[in-house]
Amino acid sequence: MFERLPGFRDFYPEECAVRNHLFRAWRSAARRFGFSEYDGPLLESLELFRAKSGDEIVEQLFSFTDRGGREVALRPELTPSLARLAGARAQSLKKPVKWFGIGEQFRYERQQRGRLRSFYQFNADILGEPGPAAEIELIALLIHSFTSFGLGAADFAVRLSDRDLWLFYLRGMGLDEEACAGVLSVIDKMGREPEEKTLEKLEPYFGEARADFMGKIASLRDLKSLEDMREFLLAHTTDGALREGIEQRLAQWRTLLSGLEAMGLGEFIRIDLGIVRGLAYYTGFVFEAFDRAGELRALAGGGRYDHLIEKLAGPEMAAAGFGIGDATLWELLESKKLLPRYVEAADLYAVIEGEAAREAAFRDVRALREAGFRVEYSLKPLAFGKQFKLAASSGARLALIYGSEEIANATVKVRNLQDRSEEAVPAGRLAAFIREFFSG
Repeated sequence: MFERLPGFRDFYPEECAVRNHLFRAWRSAARRFGFSEYDGPLLESLELFRAKSGDEIVEQLFSFTDRGGREVALRPELTPSLARLAGARAQSLKKPVKWFGIGEQFRYERQQRGRLRSFYQFNADILGEPGPAAEIELIALLIHSFTSFGLGAADFAVRLSDRDLWLFYLRGMGLDEEACAGVLSVIDKMGREPEEKTLEKLEPYFGEARADFMGKIASLRDLKSLEDMREFLLAHTTDGALREGIEQRLAQWRTLLSGLEAMGLGEFIRIDLGIVRGLAYYTGFVFEAFDRAGELRALAGGGRYDHLIEKLAGPEMAAAGFGIGDATLWELLESKKLLPRYVEAADLYAVIEGEAAREAAFRDVRALREAGFRVEYSLKPLAFGKQFKLAASSGARLALIYGSEEIANATVKVRNLQDRSEEAVPAGRLAAFIREFFSG
């Protein structure tokens, strides 16, 4: 007996219906915000992912050498493909570019709750807009993507942070660009690793002062207002250029937060400088969505990545985006009883008596299917009684009866399977009768 591979999922019809429900809601949300759908291949050059994330990414990929001798990998995310596509047509694209994608992705990682080796993700990105207007639109779409399922501010929050402010702070401590990136990578993993491990990783940067720096991190993470952030950051540097940069950056924060407030989304937003998004290509505002109960992994994550398209051989282009995975969202919706129960049911069931009635029935079956109705019938000849049992079990609302009497009179007997009422309908009026019934 063959078993499913670890970290992969089967989608029986009922699970597939739920998955499609997520996809429909995501597509509807994105299109309301003016985003256009794109997609790329499941298989990409391994070098594309190396260029984005470095050699360490290879350990997390399903990668191999193909028959042409090329190093390739199943995509672990959509963003590199997006960067490749946008870079190839950068000169002809009308800015800002607002694209979204929904696709399967693969990561060869240890399975955890909410983390699988195969998963689906909704990505939305805005390219060519350098200011916080892009983040306002993206975070508004992110929130709408959750509220469209019935979730509210009591269920989830978007934690908003800023790598730029972290860089101002770390540079004020004398760290260079490479050291800043290393420290942010350590901070990103805090809470998921033992404190001793974090202190060990911070030792190359701060030596004996690493415990003190840990305390400063806690202070930064506790800041919940722009004024508190300003006071803290300015108190930790006397460099005039850094202080000016901090003031300018906080002005960007005010634009972002006031825009979200104007959209009525303030209750969903939390300032949390503990969110740094460990990948080094992020360049400014970053954000993650979490369930309020704190029982699940991050529901979504994203931020600004202004240099990635240029890094992947395209032109310089401002960019920001987010991704929502299906697995953790599915868990949350299930826990909140917000997943619909889909019933696979026919609209109509044709009950056919003998070969003589088959031609007329099949003609109507085809016409009604082309008109958009789900029509079923028994694939093998059965007695009338058994066919009616199948009609009832199919969930159909109407049975279309083709017996010898109906054929002789050029009619179709339509039985309502709920109240058992019947009506003989002239064959030429059947489609109109069915449309009236279902629209009434």
